[in-house]
Amino acid sequence: MTRTDVIIVGAGPTGLMLAAELRLAGVRPLVLERQPHRRDTPKAGGLGGQILDLLRYRGLLERFEAACTGPRPPARFPFGGVHLDLTQLADPPLHALPLPQQQLEQLLDDRAGELDAEIRRGHEVTGISQDDTAVTVDVLGPDGPYQVSARYLVGCDGARSRVRDRAGIGFPGLTYPEVNRLAQVTLPGTVTVLGNGDLDVPGFGTISAGFTRTDHGLFGIGSSPGSQSVSLYTIEDESAEYDDDVPMTVPELQDSIHRVLGARLPVAEATRLSRFTFKARQAERYRNGRILLAGDAAHLFPATGVALNAGLLDAVNLAWKLAADLHGQAPPGLLDTYHAERHLAGSRTMLHTRAQVALRRGHDAAAEALREVFTELLTDEQPLRRMGALVAGTDLRYPMPGSAHHPLSGTFAPDLTLHTGQGTTSVAELMHAARPVLLDLADRPELRRTAQDHRHLIDIHTAKTHDRPADALLIRPDGHIAWAAGLDESPDNATSALREALAVWFGTPSTQGEA
Repeated sequence: MTRTDVIIVGAGPTGLMLAAELRLAGVRPLVLERQPHRRDTPKAGGLGGQILDLLRYRGLLERFEAACTGPRPPARFPFGGVHLDLTQLADPPLHALPLPQQQLEQLLDDRAGELDAEIRRGHEVTGISQDDTAVTVDVLGPDGPYQVSARYLVGCDGARSRVRDRAGIGFPGLTYPEVNRLAQVTLPGTVTVLGNGDLDVPGFGTISAGFTRTDHGLFGIGSSPGSQSVSLYTIEDESAEYDDDVPMTVPELQDSIHRVLGARLPVAEATRLSRFTFKARQAERYRNGRILLAGDAAHLFPATGVALNAGLLDAVNLAWKLAADLHGQAPPGLLDTYHAERHLAGSRTMLHTRAQVALRRGHDAAAEALREVFTELLTDEQPLRRMGALVAGTDLRYPMPGSAHHPLSGTFAPDLTLHTGQGTTSVAELMHAARPVLLDLADRPELRRTAQDHRHLIDIHTAKTHDRPADALLIRPDGHIAWAAGLDESPDNATSALREALAVWFGTPSTQGEA
């Protein structure tokens, strides 16, 4: 019997991110992955949303940017058959990196390895049992069967999660009868990419940039003038089942384009080919006893570009709470806030991805009118910002306990430039270690004294910043603000509210250290 702190089932992006975050928090995770090697089947082609801010807060964003397969694309994102064109905004609320999932997994694998997380590939979980104190799993490895025991187990094993099934957690929802094919290809010289992004195809004529809707489906083009490299996208209603492990081929893509458009589009070379169906499913709960779910095991969304953001943020939210529990520092109910917060986040993502289904799948005049009105609304800055933030997940505000709430409470901490006695720094730099931070922005010694009993858990900093948004911020390891003091808030009110927030999120000195 092997014993460890946390068992993570699945070495995809969510499982690897969780392993790294747990190691930062001083926890020993064991990652079990049934596949002997990382899959090379193309899946996600990029990473976007609030996770980019979090990676910057961990000091990792430059590493991820260096691995990108091209420059950052313009801030123009598909949304249910139309586009969110954020290029007109000086500070778009949504950004993306062109980072294929294979490279992403390699980066996360390297990160977990640097932090000494143990990853066992080719080890399949065949049974799970739990009691009040531990979870035990039966594993079939290359050398035969064995058992592992841990205080907690997290299922990061994808859409067909065996962990979720064995934990008896419902996964209601539906699968849409459509197949999506996405490719990054190089076109031969016989096809001309026009200055407006249209394609001039010999024997057919012009195919318009953006989305073309026909009676047989949807076809999309993303191109840059002067470049023969383009993104191609088709959606067709199909009832066929496809094995995710069987890669799509160029002929399959060309056949799909022909069915949708009636055109044969020549392709010189493909650098990415992927096929997927859309599902709208969310686990009824993200926790059952000592078994928890994260990533695709907890939610599947009927739109592209959001699953990685949601799954990686699940991992960051969960890791510090699991660590606090394992270290005997968690106040009552802390681990339950994982379900409360991330189920809410998943519901918000489900909301806008289902809205995309309505925009995408309608074929009659009323649906065309809906798309036209929606597109017209997005010419105004406020709704455009609101939709960009919704897709990025940056509009999310976790509900915070207590009676007095600053407008920043529950939101992701802004990356303020900070001036200290040691020089200039930033909120992002303070969060590299993934520890809670009390940031005093108004030289409030009474607030620093209030936090002294938690100084072994919390980093306390004093700094000045231009146009401070609050007198002080209590920032959780996941970057969200647990409490904020209003400008010139009275000492009695501020210290009382801070003391309450510290107790809610980090316990009281009398309970810390209890197993």
